[in-house]
Amino acid sequence: MQLELKIKSLPNSAGVYQYFDKDGKLLYVGKAKNLSNRVKSYFRFNPEFRINNKLSSRIIKMLSETIRLEYIIVDSEDDALILENSLIKQLKPKYNILLRDDKTYPYIYINELDEFPRFELTRKVIKSKGVKYYGPFPNGGRELLNAIYEIYPLVQKSSCLKGKKACLFYQIKKCLAPCEGRVSRDEYIKIVDSAKKDIENRANLILKLKDLMLSFASNEQFEEAMKKRDMIESIKKITLSSQIDLASSANYDIFVILNGDDRGVVVRLFMRGGKIISSSYSYFRETHIYNKSSAYKQVLLEFYSSDMPSITTDILVGDDFEDIAEIESILSDKLAQKVSIKYPKIGSRAKLINIALQNAKELLKVDNRNSDTEQDIAHLLNLSRVPFRVEAFDNSHISGESIVGGMVVWNEGEWDKSSYRRYRLNSRDEYGQMREMLLRRIESGNLPDLWILDGGLANLNLAFDILKERDINLDVIAIAKEKINAKANRAKGRAKDKIYTKDNIFNLTPSDKRLQWIQRSRDESHRYAISYHRKLKRENDKKISLLSKKGIGEVTIKKLINFFGTFEEIEKSSFEDIKDVTNIKIAKILKDN
Repeated sequence: MQLELKIKSLPNSAGVYQYFDKDGKLLYVGKAKNLSNRVKSYFRFNPEFRINNKLSSRIIKMLSETIRLEYIIVDSEDDALILENSLIKQLKPKYNILLRDDKTYPYIYINELDEFPRFELTRKVIKSKGVKYYGPFPNGGRELLNAIYEIYPLVQKSSCLKGKKACLFYQIKKCLAPCEGRVSRDEYIKIVDSAKKDIENRANLILKLKDLMLSFASNEQFEEAMKKRDMIESIKKITLSSQIDLASSANYDIFVILNGDDRGVVVRLFMRGGKIISSSYSYFRETHIYNKSSAYKQVLLEFYSSDMPSITTDILVGDDFEDIAEIESILSDKLAQKVSIKYPKIGSRAKLINIALQNAKELLKVDNRNSDTEQDIAHLLNLSRVPFRVEAFDNSHISGESIVGGMVVWNEGEWDKSSYRRYRLNSRDEYGQMREMLLRRIESGNLPDLWILDGGLANLNLAFDILKERDINLDVIAIAKEKINAKANRAKGRAKDKIYTKDNIFNLTPSDKRLQWIQRSRDESHRYAISYHRKLKRENDKKISLLSKKGIGEVTIKKLINFFGTFEEIEKSSFEDIKDVTNIKIAKILKDN
């Protein structure tokens, strides 16, 4: 009854609406040009209030779980789109499609107004009128830049020109020493122009690298030859289809999204000067309700930011979708220039869409992740989504010393070590340490599909309390180690660990692949946390030894650590603070050196 009254009283304003279930869990976030019209379309009011039976079965299921509606009014439909995207990203509603955040891709750039310009990498706009950009390069940008400096005798380091004297790079023939006037600017610019052509036409660059590789090999410099071979392979992998040439000077960013049975894929192609110069792709998990309009909106709003180099503002997409005009308006404001989004059906631009679509289909076929186990885990534990991206947490200390936490990431079937995180923690008890670690993780945003916590029901309830306080939907499980004679049993394939979910406790056999999958994540987080603990303890032991040599006793050192938390904070502290914690003698020893 309350839901019906709320719906009937909705304003005719632009805004965002949110559906919640009986437990207060957020089910869905949507945007509307007219809140009243949009939300009422989900229901029928005569002869009684009921769900619109013409909707899809999945939407009907979502609405059957809905008991509460909340909404936020905004000034315009553009604002509603931005807010909708932000809320979906932060709160992860159960029924919205959730796409991974796009990374900021690197570009190669050169400032042509410099006397002796050099190529560098950037992810942001360089504020100078003479800057020219190449890219983006989702993969292989660094290798491409290194190859340019391997082949061409350019200024190798930004600091080289400051020395006014030829250095080692001149002696090994990798620089022409403009710092000593050994090359004129005109001669140098000719070399730069050749390098520019090779950045745009990498086939020529690869041929030059092959010649260099063979030269090293013939001189039995096999290590250098192998480096050039690896460089060639990295540059070859920059694109999915780098040889495509439309015989035009067109610049396009191309986006195609394809949804499969249990996962989907986003393919991005970047055409510059009529050629596809780079590409990227990413998978996204199965969702309760796939909506292509929502998917394209998320992809485009996340990809483009105001501080990225905008080589083109012509965007091609693989489907027509709602709100194209509004997305164009938002991106035009972001990039401070007119953005065009087109869905081409015929002609050369449609061929680009077909290329991206073919690659998307192939990527869904050849995706070799072990998704069967992930699917089985989701079904067994009644997770709201398949856990393709998983974060596992553990903390480590000895008698309250060098307290640290570790987070490891399992993503798309492999360890994503670049996303691992270490935490120096202040809490003295393990419960507080886990709370501190999870809160800090939430602050960094872009949460995964699943958290795995070391420990039992206490840590699980802690995580759910934290997530509920912040209206975040995220699956969490905890795994408690089997105890044998009061000691944890870590024997692989034999430990009978317990898995805790919100509603159940699972006792799987040690040989169960699903249990082993969870154990593997737990053990990796334990390994990562304890390795950081040992490293930190070694560093702290050295500092304790140094302080002891200065005449500061163990009790005083412990008092300082208990008050300031870390040795780094002790070093930063003032004379007065140390004096207040200890005495003037200790303050003089620490601050008067």
